Amino acid sequence: AQNPKTLTIANRTLERGEMLAHRFNGRAIRLADLPEQLASFDIVVSCTASSLPIIGLGLVETAIKSRRHKPMFMVDLAVPRDIETEIGRLDDVFLYTVDDLGAAVQTGMENRKAAVAQAEAIIETRVQSFMHWVDTRSVVPLIQDLHESSEAMRMIELERAKRLLAKGENIDVVLEALSRGLTAKFLHGPQQALHNAHGDERARLVALLPQLFRTKR
Repeated sequence: AQNPKTLTIANRTLERGEMLAHRFNGRAIRLADLPEQLASFDIVVSCTASSLPIIGLGLVETAIKSRRHKPMFMVDLAVPRDIETEIGRLDDVFLYTVDDLGAAVQTGMENRKAAVAQAEAIIETRVQSFMHWVDTRSVVPLIQDLHESSEAMRMIELERAKRLLAKGENIDVVLEALSRGLTAKFLHGPQQALHNAHGDERARLVALLPQLFRTKR
């Protein structure tokens, strides 16, 4: 816990335990007194150099019974283990060992790697979208010029059609002349460019014009 109400250090020698407990505003007990006081602890963290477990199944079962089966959280950081493995099977005990913590760390690392990969994919997508937007913006002036040029052609042919109608020309004849005039003006530029081009430039235009005008060739 980040802010435990009380902190107790159990050590084989009381003096050393008190020195450590003083640093954390806790209290110290002898390790030999642990069986009598184990039931009072909600969280137990053990890490000794003992070659044999110091907290056995029977001891914890007794403590859990005294606690009226209030859950106990136990962490065994010792190698070899301080807490008997069988204790982890008790319903009211949550036991974690060095192996469990290592697995949790590994899982956390894998999750972070997956998150990094996902973030990289998102960044790559955003970068591509941005670059596409930049490329699109670079042709905006050209598109504007095309619109202005086309609008100028349209206005010329429209004014001509209005004059013909004002003179009393047949509307079908005027519309035919309007459509032919617009077609001729729109195609004049590409036809002129194709006529004046040579070699590789002409080959590029020949490949490009069908895409621009959506012809069958």
